[in-house]
Amino acid sequence: MSADYQQARIALGARLRELRMSAPGGRLTGTQLAALLSWSQSKISKLELGQQTAAPDDLTQWATATGQPETEAELQARLKGFESHIRSWRRQLASGHRPVQDTWFEEAARTAVTRVWESAMIPGILQTADYARDLFTRYADLMQSTRDTEEAVRGRMRRQQFLYDPDKRFDLLVSEAALYALVCQASAMVAQLDRLAGVIGLDTVSLKIVPLSAPMKIPPANGFWIMDDRLVITEDWHAELWLDDADSVALYGRVWDTLSASAVGGPEAHRIISRARHALNLLAREDGTD
Repeated sequence: MSADYQQARIALGARLRELRMSAPGGRLTGTQLAALLSWSQSKISKLELGQQTAAPDDLTQWATATGQPETEAELQARLKGFESHIRSWRRQLASGHRPVQDTWFEEAARTAVTRVWESAMIPGILQTADYARDLFTRYADLMQSTRDTEEAVRGRMRRQQFLYDPDKRFDLLVSEAALYALVCQASAMVAQLDRLAGVIGLDTVSLKIVPLSAPMKIPPANGFWIMDDRLVITEDWHAELWLDDADSVALYGRVWDTLSASAVGGPEAHRIISRARHALNLLAREDGTD
């Protein structure tokens, strides 16, 4: 959790305490407010101390219970302000993966130049339906979220139309390790690698591979997307981060440039993909999944 996010959460907690202490009917104790809301006393305390992130409904109930419903809009704006940068998966996936894909579609639609680094998986913009399907299934299990796999797959496939838009450009860096990560059956991974090889040479796409043997000036770390030098989207297990301040965007730009210096494209990228495809094809035959 970033320091800015935590400070914003603490500030929201202080505002919630202020509303409790200034209730029109008289100051409410934490115990009294907990009883009114049918919450635990510990939840009241954690929210006021910034130790727990309030849900939108929590803020609605708090404003009402403290007799100040007119403050709800302010509270919701505070929450939206700091959550717009750190978007927890728990909240984003409450209605499944499809709404997340729709948000990505809107962002891709307004972006002309996209730079991508992926160290552990194939970029979504190049995924086959089978590869994406297995990813969504596994993430839904991990996050214990609503399972809307087929709708999510359709949403991801819809975004791939931008690959053929002459007004757009995709500069993609992928670690060779991602070509071997079996997040799906070996046979599906072979088809995924065919898909990768097929986009090399597309005039809107530059796909480069960072070989496992390549010297690197920095550790590869997690993946990220740079959208038109105005926004960076990266993710961790707990949340997706949307960074739009100039310093962060510039930093990720330098990271991308540094990783790109270790990457190869064209015929050499083809050879790396073909080598991985051959190894996975043998595995698929051994497993009987070809």
